[in-house]
Amino acid sequence: MDAAAFRALYRRLRRDRPGGALTELTPERVAAAAREVRSGLRISLAAPVETAPGPDNPDPAQHRMTGALAGEVPDEGLDFARDRFAMNIHGDADSHLDALCHVVYDGTLYGGTDAAALTPAGAEALSVDLARDGIVGRGVLLDIPRLRRVPWLEPGEQVGAEELAAAEAAQQVRVGPGDLLFVRVGHRRRRAEVGPWESATARAGLHPGALEFLAERRVAVLGSDGNNDTAPARTEGVDFPVHVLAVHAMGVHLLDYLQFEELVPLCVRERRWSFLCVVAPLRLPRATGSPVNPIAVL
Repeated sequence: MDAAAFRALYRRLRRDRPGGALTELTPERVAAAAREVRSGLRISLAAPVETAPGPDNPDPAQHRMTGALAGEVPDEGLDFARDRFAMNIHGDADSHLDALCHVVYDGTLYGGTDAAALTPAGAEALSVDLARDGIVGRGVLLDIPRLRRVPWLEPGEQVGAEELAAAEAAQQVRVGPGDLLFVRVGHRRRRAEVGPWESATARAGLHPGALEFLAERRVAVLGSDGNNDTAPARTEGVDFPVHVLAVHAMGVHLLDYLQFEELVPLCVRERRWSFLCVVAPLRLPRATGSPVNPIAVL
């Protein structure tokens, strides 16, 4: 996609709404999503947090014990095991939510907010605190490798709007207003079977034109087992076109690097690809995102 075509697509998709696309999650739609629960099965959509460095995770999370260590525990009386955890919110390995302040484009944030809102103390506008009450709605998983009859998409492959619609038809499900749309490209399965690679420069994802599908269906949240964008980027002058269109133009929160390998067999067994989904980001008032553990309830 050349620069002019991308700019035209950006203008078509731009929506300036306080709170972004989460406004699609009305109380009525949340209540309807609760009726998706039939079997009561629960499954995490997050990958385990990793503390070992790798080609796609050079600066991993840090976890260390700070109390009640082996050899220091008293023989009598009370003590407590204690530990400390630190991580980068954004990266190419851990599951996380992107806040609306995450993407800076043409010197602004979503809705034309001045990027000066990003201060040394944190984001003074559009932080992850917008989602402090949780993101609860109807989740829909579209499995693109299943549609293509392959185990995963290879790095660099893209998913367009027509393929999202084809996956809907094949899975007999339809994405609607306020839905949390999850697109599986098989990133996690490939990583598990082939091993980690430098996914910052090579990964499967969505074609920018696929965002027209999201706009038409009025999706509230977009998530993937990759980071939603394809690498290398094929959009002139923009390395992360899906992030720009989703977050900056449409106000759609993104969920990056989820995992669906445990959810897929449940969906196949239950013969349904929609479910109640609950996402609870941490209360980090000025943060640009949050680690998350989304829960699907079938």
